[in-house]
Amino acid sequence: MSDMVMEDISPAEFRETAAAIEEQVGQVIVGQQEVVRHVLVCIIAGGHALLEGVPGLGKTMLIKTLADVLNLRFSRIQFTPDLMPADITGTDIFEDSEDGRSKVRTFLPGPIFANLVLADEINRAIPKTQSALLEAMQEHSVTVFGRTYQLEEPFFVLATQNPIEQEGTYPLPEAQLDRFLFKIDVLFPSSSELIEILARTTGGVQARAGLAAEGSQIIRMGALARKVPIATHVNEYVARLVVATHPESDGAPEMVRRYVRYGSSPRGAQAMILGAKVNALLDGRYNVAFEDVQAVAPASLRHRLLLNFEGQAEGVKPDDVIVELLKSVTTS
Repeated sequence: MSDMVMEDISPAEFRETAAAIEEQVGQVIVGQQEVVRHVLVCIIAGGHALLEGVPGLGKTMLIKTLADVLNLRFSRIQFTPDLMPADITGTDIFEDSEDGRSKVRTFLPGPIFANLVLADEINRAIPKTQSALLEAMQEHSVTVFGRTYQLEEPFFVLATQNPIEQEGTYPLPEAQLDRFLFKIDVLFPSSSELIEILARTTGGVQARAGLAAEGSQIIRMGALARKVPIATHVNEYVARLVVATHPESDGAPEMVRRYVRYGSSPRGAQAMILGAKVNALLDGRYNVAFEDVQAVAPASLRHRLLLNFEGQAEGVKPDDVIVELLKSVTTS
């Protein structure tokens, strides 16, 4: 797919396609509009997302529905403590040659070879196995026994984890967390949404989503988003936000100085700008506003802020820090 010549997509077609995707996802997923929007922004921007929420909120269903709606080759990897890197990337096997006189080495691809990979309960695997995703997420390739294999485009990793149950889990290394463009919190549904979920899931007819786009269209949408201009003063605002996440910075607000151990990497700024460009197009504008940056700031930064011991002890959340950050860092 990456070798195909892609025609430019218009901003109007961009919006129509995105609206069709959200509509079809809504045929299966009740509520969670903000979660669906952030996941869509993330994959149009060409990034990976980490979805965090308690079991039963439809995280896996959302990801599988997106694969159906976008006609993407889907693969699910259930992370467990005994999962090994080769179980993800694949491995070489030796088979008899055609004449039966020798052995031939053949690569057997693992489940990472898909367009949309669900890394379910990613924090249940040991760090060595978690790191098997790093090259794939960053380079869109896999190296096995010295040979590098390219992954088919588009390629996305959407991972899930449970924030409550910590027994038998292995927190993701900071380097791997940083590879996720967004971290998206999946919240419990409202009473009305729960009633609708029960109606859809306990009856005789199961809701189904229709096809709304192809992988090639997502690539074209991402290419258009990267062309959206961003003014110098908006770029400077993003830079000030990221610098202010570091407690030693002169512009850091009091909450950052008191509760944050390490601030965001430059990837946080890249995530905000890419996400803001997509958000602008979804709102029908071909320029990035401060509001677009602020709309994607929590998803871009919450997994890139490491709290210190005092922050953890007092129950401070990264989102609390981000709220204060957006209040204190001016747009001018």
